[in-house]
Amino acid sequence: MRESTLDRALAHYANAPHLVFWETTKACQLACLHCRASAQYGPAPGELTTEEGKAFLDALAAWKDASPIVIFTGGDCLARADLRELVAHGNGLGLRMGIAPSVTPRLEDEVLRDLYASGVRSASISCDGARAGTHDGIRGIPGHLVSTLGALELLSDLGYRLQVNTAVMARNVHELGEIACLLIERQIRVWEVFFLVGTGRGTGEEEIAAQEAEDVCRFLVALDAYGLTIRTVEAPFYRRVREMYDAAPDQLEADGGALFHELMGPLEARHGKPAGTHHSATLATGDGRGVVFVGHDGAIHPSGFLPVSLGNVRTDSLVDVYQTHPLLAALRQGELHGPCGECAWRRLCGGSRARAYAHSGDPLGSDPACINALVTA
Repeated sequence: MRESTLDRALAHYANAPHLVFWETTKACQLACLHCRASAQYGPAPGELTTEEGKAFLDALAAWKDASPIVIFTGGDCLARADLRELVAHGNGLGLRMGIAPSVTPRLEDEVLRDLYASGVRSASISCDGARAGTHDGIRGIPGHLVSTLGALELLSDLGYRLQVNTAVMARNVHELGEIACLLIERQIRVWEVFFLVGTGRGTGEEEIAAQEAEDVCRFLVALDAYGLTIRTVEAPFYRRVREMYDAAPDQLEADGGALFHELMGPLEARHGKPAGTHHSATLATGDGRGVVFVGHDGAIHPSGFLPVSLGNVRTDSLVDVYQTHPLLAALRQGELHGPCGECAWRRLCGGSRARAYAHSGDPLGSDPACINALVTA
């Protein structure tokens, strides 16, 4: 990313986020092992009412010099009976909106047609394994991978722009190459890869080691040549790796370790060796830097994975909190501690603030999943 482009992006993110995630409810019929929200079968007490939700959307639409994308998530956003009403209200305000539903019996043709008619154009669905045993085990529902693939086909047929989300952890990291093949063969072009942070139910799951994370990032860079656009969550060091190999593409395969070559195996066997790149755009976003999260009860957080409360939309202006809260200002200005604070890539990357907090209790600390932090330390 050119320095001038980065400067403009960071200046914009100081005023307004690119993405606003709204945890519309805690309710979800799944019991995923890594669930950030610790979702439950029914709604939690204190969830924003319909009128409070509309007021929240009004405030977003009125944000000066901003046009954030609102992602309705959860739990399962389809568990809210008023979701279409909220979406229609947001559409009337001119907001850009997306949904991140769970794959359950609620995700059905009529509901999705209604949401599309009400203004939603993009949807993201989670797929955490290429094999039923892995995906179904993580999601806690037998047969769930088959349902997930069916949901992707239905959403595509209805005209939604699709994104697949995958949480990367020790139990599924070796299937990433096969998951990439699954996306390519279904013409799904956007893959959001979340490097697990031990929060919520994910506290008991094993994060991958820093060296493995580096090889996964090299693998993700190589996917450019297969037409996949990569977005990462809690892995901003991917941007460092991307910049390094954009400058020296011939080094990618030479530098790749055993995991890199293992993950490339299925792709090369089924789709040939990578040739060229389409240089998909990347965003210099991070927790509280172009991203903000509003919980089911209106609590404002830097992201869904950084459980530090900054205020509440019921009593505080989200605009004021985002623009002036001291923690968010420090995050955006790169006032970080330890190796992350000394790293030459801190403006482009900045490390995962959520992972730093989960491991040290310091949201400004260093990200232990980045190999640069280990080398500097």
